[in-house]
Order: sequence, then structure tokens, then C-alpha cells
Amino acid sequence: MEAADFASLGLSEPILSALAEKGYSKPTPIQAQAIPVVLMGRDVLGVAQTGTGKTAGFTLPMLDILAGSRARARMPRSLILEPTRELALQVAENFVQYGKNLKLNHALLIGGESMADQKAVLTKGVDVLIATPGRLLDLFERGGLLLRDVRVLVIDEADRMLDMGFIPDIERIVSLLPTTRQTMFFSATMAPEIRRLADAFLTDPKQISVSRPATVATTITSGLVLVNEHDKREALRRLLRAETVQNAIVFCNRKRDVDILLKSLLKHGFAAGALHGDLPQSVRFATLEKFKANELKILVCSDVAARGIDIGGLSHVFNFDVPHHAEDYVHRIGRTGRAGREGHAYTLAAPADKLAVEAVEKLTGGTIPRIAIDGLDPAEWSDEDGRKRGRGPKKDGRDSRERGRSKEREPERKAEQAPRPERDQAPRPERDQARKPERRDRDRDRDRDRGDRGDRGERDHGAHVRGFGENVPAFMLIRRRGAAAAVMDEESGPEDNGSDIAA
Repeated sequence: MEAADFASLGLSEPILSALAEKGYSKPTPIQAQAIPVVLMGRDVLGVAQTGTGKTAGFTLPMLDILAGSRARARMPRSLILEPTRELALQVAENFVQYGKNLKLNHALLIGGESMADQKAVLTKGVDVLIATPGRLLDLFERGGLLLRDVRVLVIDEADRMLDMGFIPDIERIVSLLPTTRQTMFFSATMAPEIRRLADAFLTDPKQISVSRPATVATTITSGLVLVNEHDKREALRRLLRAETVQNAIVFCNRKRDVDILLKSLLKHGFAAGALHGDLPQSVRFATLEKFKANELKILVCSDVAARGIDIGGLSHVFNFDVPHHAEDYVHRIGRTGRAGREGHAYTLAAPADKLAVEAVEKLTGGTIPRIAIDGLDPAEWSDEDGRKRGRGPKKDGRDSRERGRSKEREPERKAEQAPRPERDQAPRPERDQARKPERRDRDRDRDRDRGDRGDRGERDHGAHVRGFGENVPAFMLIRRRGAAAAVMDEESGPEDNGSDIAA
């Protein structure tokens, strides 16, 4: 479905005026198909690659639907679930921009913020509640939120929710909502588990798919550099200097690598910042705002920023590491080339990344063009039988040359391990005597000491037990009827015979 402008989709005048001020005139394909269906009150199942504008596809018609009435205290009228705090903040910004001419309010329920302040906002009444699942359930269990009045539910980035383990929380939240509601379900991919959830949450949905899952936007120029692991940081610096980089996001697979790469870039004079899940929320917000304001040119981050972060006019994306999951490649490079603009995406691959690169190319249906960087050591893909990421050495832990040398030395090892007649073939008692002639003397002395201690014990009648000092347990002082006890009986007389416990 093609729409000439937003006015033809049935949106109200206040929203059209806000869009005109933002300079938006023509809707994207997902917006053109979703907005009329949402305005009709139908459930929507949207499948679209990242960067296609699906956020506006549900925020714009929601504003029109909610404009007719007001919310009650602690009872939001609509709920939008997002997997990350950054995505929730972005959706909130869209509501502020598009709903500036409407008297609607919104609230954010995200981690890292004061729960008391969030409760206070909800008490005043909220038309749109934008939340991450964990914080929403926390506030609900504390009695600060009621969900009986939710009439519109949006589950955004459902496949990301699945990756982050939020599906049980989503299922519980949906069970707390009214059964008569309008539900919109958006995902970049449609895995079997996502399909199962959609079937459980939606009623006779209108399915909207603007492109096949996991495709790369045609406005993105991509390239792949094969480089040795120790040359990756140098290769990245050369690419940053060679390209006309207005601003760029650099993705790493691990959070610790984000910090290491950030230090390297700062050392070489680049205006860079870091963004990953271990940073305090205030630091993450401040870094993102500096990047949006062009105070920072490079943002080094983990996949926490790979979904939905809309940086206007982002010129470049660099994959410092090939992502572990092929789908993440599409979401990463989808940060550039948005809204019809041109973008550039480059990936640095080490020799051990051959299988990961093949998985990405299989998913996207095309080969990533190879790029060479002069001045670096040449690199080649490792063979499929060689060592891969996380795989140890083959079989006995030695390479082929070591195994060859091992075979050459095999006769020498056998000769060294051969038994010696003068020592190994002698009878065991004789060997023992030959190796330790003094053992018998030590044993004889030890037995003599034991005998002396035993005689002293008989004479002292157990008055002192070795190892307990003067505090001897009472049960150890009871005399047994042995040889010593018989002597004691003769000395004490028959009247004492019943005072001891028989052995």
C-alpha cells in the first residue's frame, strides 16, 4: 500500500501539524499499512526490519485513539513494552514530538530511576505508559499500579524480548490486562517462539510485512575487512581516518572490549564515548545525549544499543567484532541508512570468524564486499578443520609438526621407560631393602616407643591421654576388663567389682 502523504491515512489535524513541523510528509511502507488498521481498532502483527519507521507506525494512531478521553489515577489507558531503557526513552521522545498539540501525558517506568517519582507521576493519571517489563512488575507488586483500564497494548521488538529472557514477564503482564483490548505486536524477525506468542496474544490480527526478515537496507554501503586479530584496532583507526565520518557507532561483542577500545581511541585523539549495560544509567543517558549533540563523534557500544536507537543522520557503523548471531548484524548496521539516507557499514573480521561471516551472508542473501587496507599484515581465513572461536587444539593438543616430532622420538621414550634389571626386576622385599636400608631401624624404634607408652598407660590407669592435655573425656577413663583391670580387681577387692562396666 502506497500513500502519498500522512493526511490520506486518516490522522487528525493536530498530529499532521506536528509532523509538518518535523518535516515529515511521506510515510514509510510500514506506516502506510499500519496506521489505517490501528485507527480501525484491529490487532496488528507487524514484521519489519529495523529502521523502517515502525515506531511512528503505532505511536501516531495511538495519539488519535487516546485524544478523546482522560486517564484515572494509577490506571494507564495504554501500555507500551520495550526491551531496553534506551528504546523506552526513544518512544517517549516520539510521543512528546508528535503529541505536542494534544493534551495527553505519558510516564516512563524504567530501571535506574526513582520509583517514588514514578509512582507520583502515575498518581496524577497517565494516558500512555512506556515501560520495561521488570520495572513494571516491580511497581505492580508494590501496589503502585493498576492495569484494569489498559485498552491498547504494544509489544515492541518482540524478538529482542525473547533474546533477553523477558517472555515469562510478558506473559504475566498480558494476563493482568483486560481481555477486551487492542494489541499491536512488532518484531524484526518471526521465529517459531515469536509466532506462538503472537497467536496467544492477538485476535484476528492484520499481518503487515514490508520486507522479508533480516534484509539489509539498499541505502547502506557495506564492506568487510579481513585482518589479523592484533591489527584490528589499527585497521579501525585507518578506516575512521579514511572515511568521511560525520558520526559513527562501533559495536563490540563483549562489554570489556568496549572499555578497552574506548581507551585506545581516546589515546589516539578520537572524540569517543562508551555505552554498555554495566554503566550507571545516568552515565548512559549523558553519553547518548553528548553523541546526539555531536559532542562525541564515535560511540563504542555493545548490543544494548543495536535495536531501535535512532540517531539522526548517523553516517557510519563499524563492527569491531563479527556478531555471534547473524541477526544482530542486520540490527547493528540498521542504525545507519535510515529514512532513505545513505549510510556506510564496515565489519572487521579475524581469520577465525569465517563461519560467522558465512552465517551473516547466508541470512542476508548476499556476499559482503571485501575491502583491503594497505600496510597491514596479510590475513587468510582459517580452514574449517582448524581452531575456531572457543575450540581447543585437535585430539592430543599438538599440531601436525609436534605430532611428527613425537613419532620420531617414540623409540627414545620407550628406551627410557624400559625396566632396569638391577632395580625393577628384583623381588619387592629386596628392592625395599636396597632403597631404604634404614627403614627397619626406624620401625624398631617406633615399636619400642609404642610399647613404652602402652606400659605407662597400664601403670597410670588412663590418668593422662596423649592429645587431650588435662581435659580428658570421662568415657575414656572407664577401665576395661583386660589384664590391667584384673590386677585392679585383685587390689580393690570384691566389693568394687560392680562399679566398673564390663568389656
